[in-house]
Amino acid sequence: MQQANGDEFSHPQGFLSLAKNVGIKDSSLDLAVIYSTVRARAAAVFTRNRFPGAPVIVGRKHIAKGFVQALVVNSKNANVAIGNQGIDDAIETCRIVGEELSINPYEVLPFSTGVIGRPLPMDKIRAGLRGIQSELRPDNLKLAAEAIMTTDTSPKYYSCWVGRAVIAGVAKGAGMIEPNMATMLVYLMTDAELPKAALRPLLRRVVDRTFNCVSIDTDTSTSDTVVLMANGLAGTVKLGAFEKALLGVCEHLTREIARGGEGATKLITVDVSRAKTDIQAKRVAKCVVNSPLVKTAIAGEDANWGRVVMAVGKAGEPADRDKLSIWFNGIRVAHRGARDPAYDEGQVSQAMKSPVIALKVALGLGRGADRVLTCDLTKEYVAINGDYRS
Repeated sequence: MQQANGDEFSHPQGFLSLAKNVGIKDSSLDLAVIYSTVRARAAAVFTRNRFPGAPVIVGRKHIAKGFVQALVVNSKNANVAIGNQGIDDAIETCRIVGEELSINPYEVLPFSTGVIGRPLPMDKIRAGLRGIQSELRPDNLKLAAEAIMTTDTSPKYYSCWVGRAVIAGVAKGAGMIEPNMATMLVYLMTDAELPKAALRPLLRRVVDRTFNCVSIDTDTSTSDTVVLMANGLAGTVKLGAFEKALLGVCEHLTREIARGGEGATKLITVDVSRAKTDIQAKRVAKCVVNSPLVKTAIAGEDANWGRVVMAVGKAGEPADRDKLSIWFNGIRVAHRGARDPAYDEGQVSQAMKSPVIALKVALGLGRGADRVLTCDLTKEYVAINGDYRS
């Protein structure tokens, strides 16, 4: 598997895209279209929020037969909680894209991200979609990654080769992030030929190991989705090698989402080991990363391991205090349920200045393990979300 990112970002064959401003935002990019020149086999994982946005409702129906040829995304407006008008607007958006690209509108997936409760400015979207056939370009996915941003501070994209095929991914997500499966938009494109029956199980496994292992603020979004499109133009690849490569792309995007959390100054990884099961390990790790007290302590560069003890205990999982050990960036701060005998405040304080904090918890109960990613919680997070609509 050969990886590529930054200036080396690779595009799979047959995928064209565009990014433009249609007036939803003042001047920055706010509309993107991603198009496969041939029908692509596709699978998606959608939010589990019980009040999904109109694009999710329409998208679930459109992808039901397992084929997608185009994605259309607007930012700054979520198209959520505006009744049947939202459904009508999502369907109309797909119809216009279908007409412009001469494809089946039921093989177009709509996406919207931004403020909830505002009707889409359909006059601007209609005008912006006219003539898109001539605007599509083969090497434009980086700009598409910019167009789907809301409070993201930078675009997120990554690619790799697997055999003769390319896997490319673009993503957005900075706040309202606590999947199962939610709160981010992720578009994965490949020119590999993949069996239709394998697509959804493969994507589900990868999502569970990546995007379902990140939390910014415990809030599950109403709108968002991970989509995988495979148009087959590069021919077949070994399925095991493809899944490994896709996992690598999604792991990278997951880290970038965690690193780019709203107001974040530090990326935090929480590894829970020696749990009874992997499921227990994930539950404990989620309790740690979702603790505001843990996250604010790390923002303040304070190795307050007592807050980690609290978070592990509140998970409600079987535990033994006298078997618990905790590390911050490789330094053991607690052992057998008490402060480590070799604890050195100066050494630990220096380690906490790192932009990446690796927090490790060993429960001493078995062989289960899992990792969850998050970021610190800063005053800037409050400022961003206090002023989000203004």
